[in-house]
Amino acid sequence: MTNASLNRVILGIDPGTNVMGYGSIEIVGRELKLLDVGSDRISSPFEHIDKLQMIYDRVNMLITRLQPTEFAIESPFFGKNVQSMLKLGRAQGVAIAAALNAGLKVVEYSPKKVKKSITGNGNASKEQVAALLKHHVRLPQREINFDASDALAVAICHYLQNDHNLGGRKFKDWKSFANQNQARIRK
Repeated sequence: MTNASLNRVILGIDPGTNVMGYGSIEIVGRELKLLDVGSDRISSPFEHIDKLQMIYDRVNMLITRLQPTEFAIESPFFGKNVQSMLKLGRAQGVAIAAALNAGLKVVEYSPKKVKKSITGNGNASKEQVAALLKHHVRLPQREINFDASDALAVAICHYLQNDHNLGGRKFKDWKSFANQNQARIRK
């Protein structure tokens, strides 16, 4: 797989300072193919700044190896612990900086948006998201953790938000689609 082909490659990242998930898909026509999915544990004895360097380096390595044409990342959720939110935001920032440094356009998706894209429910559990990923791509035989499945869900969400529409036209909701496609709806 090279960028010389006309196929698109999306790298999805679920940022974290202890575990960073990644998932990459290739779009061939309108078919999705899993390229890689996994997670990296960032050892706890390291200082926070060292962990940020490790995240930046790992994202650079993934970009070099997978040659993505698009980069999608999960935006931080809002939690009660301000320090955790700050650290998560920094992890996201260095991952974004690595992508921008490689010349990639970056798109962020909220956890609710990712869940809704994969399951149809923005409040779905991580287990539900992981279970429904197999409807989009052939998952590896080995077990993948939630950080990896979340990152893969981000990549697939990016595809679904930008490409998976009917007749090349996007609709803001099902009602808009139904109103514009009366002849296609069974009564």
